[in-house]
Amino acid sequence: MDPQARGILRQGVVIPAHPLALNSARKLDERRQRALTRYYCEGGAGGIAVGVHTTQFTIRDPKIGLFAPVLKLAAETVRESEQLLGRCFLKISGICGSTPQAVSEAALARELGYDAGLLSLGALRSASTDVLIEHCRAVSEVIPLFGFYLQPAAGGRILAFDFWRRFLELENVIAIKVAPFNRYQTLDVVRALAESGREQEIALYTGNDDNIVADLLTEFRVHTSARTVSIRFAGGLLGHWAVWTRRAVELLDKVRESRERPELTPDLLARSAETTDANAALFDAQNNFAGCVPGLHEILRRQGFLEGRWCLDPNEDVSPGQLAEIDRIYASYPYLNDDDFVAAHVERWLR
Repeated sequence: MDPQARGILRQGVVIPAHPLALNSARKLDERRQRALTRYYCEGGAGGIAVGVHTTQFTIRDPKIGLFAPVLKLAAETVRESEQLLGRCFLKISGICGSTPQAVSEAALARELGYDAGLLSLGALRSASTDVLIEHCRAVSEVIPLFGFYLQPAAGGRILAFDFWRRFLELENVIAIKVAPFNRYQTLDVVRALAESGREQEIALYTGNDDNIVADLLTEFRVHTSARTVSIRFAGGLLGHWAVWTRRAVELLDKVRESRERPELTPDLLARSAETTDANAALFDAQNNFAGCVPGLHEILRRQGFLEGRWCLDPNEDVSPGQLAEIDRIYASYPYLNDDDFVAAHVERWLR
């Protein structure tokens, strides 16, 4: 991995999971797609993740054919932003499917200049740990790997401690997104990293949208047979951070500051509960996350990025009552949104 990119990853940054901008015909709206990428870069994010759940996995359907165009568009727009802003941004590509498909997607991402592949194992739901490790090894030979513990409700599978311990032995693993929405399973990954001895090489990123702030605040002290290891999440790679990104950047900065100023921690713990409540509305937790992507689209529609909430699946939309919940969190926590920041720049980003 490029040393500069790896340094950014280890330092810890905000990485939004990039949504898909569609028009009313459910076709890619390139102008609005570019505007979102510009927003993330200028909003202070350290990178973007494209081709992931928030981008909609069905972009890979041959009848839709958007996987390569969307990855290419994002890479081009990031390079433009790098020249404009004078700094480097991480480009993470989602990778999924059987081993041939995953290797092919990794090769495309590498060709387009992506720094790493976020590898979903949802397609190998019944595979043994041995098969999973060989699958990961094959992909890691093509592109640096960002491991991914994705919750089953979003298309993932349960991954045992033994899998993570062996996964961390793969040389080209550079980070793990921990997103099982489960504290026990989160600790499996943390403990595996401690026992691997690679905690100085491999960054953990929270994807637990239900526990973002607490993950970032926590010092995990793991006692192995040889030593006690201190591990922290470096940053977050989150669908939740696809909206209100400017506030997410400020939040991560405040978490870092709290390590030197412990008096900030009580306020951050209160913010943790508020953020989880907001996420419940955006991600439609009441309906097992059925409306999570349209919920994010609704925020981006209100801000002027998107014309509508359209998804590739015409049956995918917000759940009954979800819009009222979004109205509630807007009223309850107005300081969580970055509407003023967006309003000042959105027309320029849409140029």
